[in-house]
Amino acid sequence: MPLNCGIVGLPNVGKSTIFNALTSAKAQAANYPFCTIDPNTGVVTVPDERLQKISALIKPKSLVPTTMEFIDIAGLVEGASKGEGLGNQFLGHIRQTDAIAHVVRCFEDPEVVHVAGKVDPLHDIDIINTELLLADLDSVDKRLQKVERSAKSGDAKAKAEAEALRKLKTTLEAGKPARVADLTDDEKAITRDMFLITAKPQLYVANVDEAGLTSGNQHTAAVEQRAKEEGAEVVRICGAMESEIALLEPEERGEFLKDMGLEEPGLNRLIHSAYRLLNLITYFTAGVQEVRAWTIKRGTKAPGAAGVIHTDFEKGFIKAECYASDDLFRLGSEQAVKEAGLLRQEGKEYVVKDGDILFFKFNV
Repeated sequence: MPLNCGIVGLPNVGKSTIFNALTSAKAQAANYPFCTIDPNTGVVTVPDERLQKISALIKPKSLVPTTMEFIDIAGLVEGASKGEGLGNQFLGHIRQTDAIAHVVRCFEDPEVVHVAGKVDPLHDIDIINTELLLADLDSVDKRLQKVERSAKSGDAKAKAEAEALRKLKTTLEAGKPARVADLTDDEKAITRDMFLITAKPQLYVANVDEAGLTSGNQHTAAVEQRAKEEGAEVVRICGAMESEIALLEPEERGEFLKDMGLEEPGLNRLIHSAYRLLNLITYFTAGVQEVRAWTIKRGTKAPGAAGVIHTDFEKGFIKAECYASDDLFRLGSEQAVKEAGLLRQEGKEYVVKDGDILFFKFNV
């Protein structure tokens, strides 16, 4: 299953417009709150020019990119953690995602109603973040009350969990997300099954008009300053323009982007940012039948990377033949890579690098 990223924000900030352009799905986009009633899900390919470069040299019968899943979640409003708007139903949807893309409206348009009556991105950010914090605090409080009863009876496991929950409660009550709580690795493991929303990595998507895309505006400046304070990333996207680009044929897109002075669609930047946010890298398998990209977490060892293809590959792992895609591009063929002595045999402790081309050997 591809890792996924939930798209959240206030109503009418452009979440569904961006989602539609991103996935080419038919999520409803309308000028009123709560037009997204069920979370819309779309699987998108991760843009990676290395895949085409490898294919040009290997000449396979098929080409398979790696993917990410994006989920368009209905707009939250103030009081959502207490059931306002569509409330906890959508907070539940967010809990199931791996990361959060927080869309913030950074454009003025009297024709598009703002739920708060005016465009103020920092106010919008605070509303969403507060609701997510309150939802997590409620979850932690309920769990802590239950665990403390067991901890009082001398249960060592319950005591450890209670200590982790108290740390989380202190962090959340201070208005900080769970992801910055000073938890040990063991405490993170203990609380992982709570799926706390603010424990998830988050990036901001500044939805701008065309004028604000390259030079920004007062709204994007405010969002970028907030992100800097939080150690978060910001991606600037013009949702309306991305909708136009999504309708163009591939050859027309390049010309359109060139005319706009852009190297790639903003949605590509969003996908790459989400990829980095989740600490993901790509490795490749390459042969005459197929060249394929695979997604793994940074730091994954060779057997784990093999397991992404099939669990039997991980269980019966013997070794991996490996070389860097950059060496293939530089030398022009797999044979040239071998002759240069750059094809390696790697064992179970090898940490796979971004751009590696691997061939696994295993026992069935």
